[in-house]
Amino acid sequence: MRNVWFTADFHFGHLNIIRYCKRPFGNTQEMDDAIAERVNACAKPNDVLYFLGDFCMGREEQVIAYRKRLACKTIHFIEGNHDKTTRKQQQLFASWGVLSEVNVAKQRIVLCHYAMRVWPHHAQGAWHLYGHSHANLPDEPLSLSMDVGVDMHDFRPWHFDEIRSVMKVKTEAREARKNRLAALAELATYDQEIGI
Repeated sequence: MRNVWFTADFHFGHLNIIRYCKRPFGNTQEMDDAIAERVNACAKPNDVLYFLGDFCMGREEQVIAYRKRLACKTIHFIEGNHDKTTRKQQQLFASWGVLSEVNVAKQRIVLCHYAMRVWPHHAQGAWHLYGHSHANLPDEPLSLSMDVGVDMHDFRPWHFDEIRSVMKVKTEAREARKNRLAALAELATYDQEIGI
């Protein structure tokens, strides 16, 4: 299997995002260089990268230049709220969508720029990956969803195996809760039977 990566919210060329998100960079050049370097250190040319929105600010020429900086040849793009200009250069990416469902190693994953409380096939164990919130949305420990934006992960993408490890912990927590609730229901039934 090819290495599969997920990320969001580069905001290349976006000066205000440094201040808004308290990113540890002095200017956009420093930020852009760091993100490109960290992405390229992970997502190699023959890997697959799912990008969940907010690529860059600027003109179409800048979209092209930023895309050329990324070594990964296969980037699937899920549109974010800052991708109006990038949308005009969709041909630079392997696919383009607003919401996407993919399967990686037999795991169904729903991709969207925005966090959702419920998503297609969530009751059957599908994961939901999102961006947009820049590490400001509290994690739900029992929800099989997660923010994969660069602000959550030292400005680098998440490998599928890293996400699978996070989801394993969440799945175990969900199962433990389900077992506790079943035990409480059984105890309540017993109490009723003996008249307590």
